[in-house]
Amino acid sequence: MSPGGRFCEDVAESHIALADSDAATSFADLRTSPFRKALPGLNGNAGMPSNKNVHDLLECPVCMNLMCPPIHQCPNGHTLCSSCKTRVQNCCPTCRNELGNIRCLALEKVAESLDLPCRYQIYGCPDIFPYYSKLKHEKVCKYRPYNCPYAGAECSVTGDIQFLMMHLKNDHKVDMHDGSTFNHRYVKSNPQEVENATWMLTIFNCFGRQFCLHFEAFHIGTAPVYMAFLRFMGDDDEAKQFTYSLEVGGGGRKLTWQGIPRSIRDSHRKVRDSQDGLIIQRNLALFFSGGNRQELKLKVAGRIWKEH
Repeated sequence: MSPGGRFCEDVAESHIALADSDAATSFADLRTSPFRKALPGLNGNAGMPSNKNVHDLLECPVCMNLMCPPIHQCPNGHTLCSSCKTRVQNCCPTCRNELGNIRCLALEKVAESLDLPCRYQIYGCPDIFPYYSKLKHEKVCKYRPYNCPYAGAECSVTGDIQFLMMHLKNDHKVDMHDGSTFNHRYVKSNPQEVENATWMLTIFNCFGRQFCLHFEAFHIGTAPVYMAFLRFMGDDDEAKQFTYSLEVGGGGRKLTWQGIPRSIRDSHRKVRDSQDGLIIQRNLALFFSGGNRQELKLKVAGRIWKEH
């Protein structure tokens, strides 16, 4: 037993989750990067460690990703990344000694001396960063993939806009229309029995961009409501270039809404819960529907335009 340490219970490998992608840099980023700064041992000089040796030193033994500061070590010198330190319950995965709070400052210096491309380089990001800046940048990189905007199920697919359009069409069978004006009809029998519901997403192509029309039933407090809103397939700064209006009515009365479409960076649930859209109380929606109030028949008209 090493000084200051004690044996820990074995931690089953199945309980060791992979480190979060935004907390560790991919090993492949360093291996393939042409942007490494000149470091002793990175240029294959005689008598110096090879590139592979440096890679091996920086590779976390648990998640196999490249470690970034803070890098922890046990009393015997075995290192691992900060994300995995929590996951292994503070036990060294190599010798099972208690890790404590020892930092490997020498290895951190090596890591800090590296410049690496953004992990979203494959999506078009041209930027190169030191370690710390790279991780911060990747959280807000405008080239990072988008989550699927489909609201009918929790879909885990991500990708650029072109890929998501094909995914929505082929996998979710979403309705797609061209044009900046629309009249969309929503029908539901026995609406009094519906507590929460999400209607099929509709995509509109106009101005060379794509917009998602959502319609949902939910509660604000105890009040049952319907809500229609628009999301923009792109980033927030681009979404602000557009404005949209929605209108619903019947029996000589109408409600209107005008706003800025929200980026799909914001989930449909986040937009819905912020009430950023056309909200219709259930009783009013049934009044607009006409008849005996036993069936929802709402026609939502809308228009999208670009601000100059």
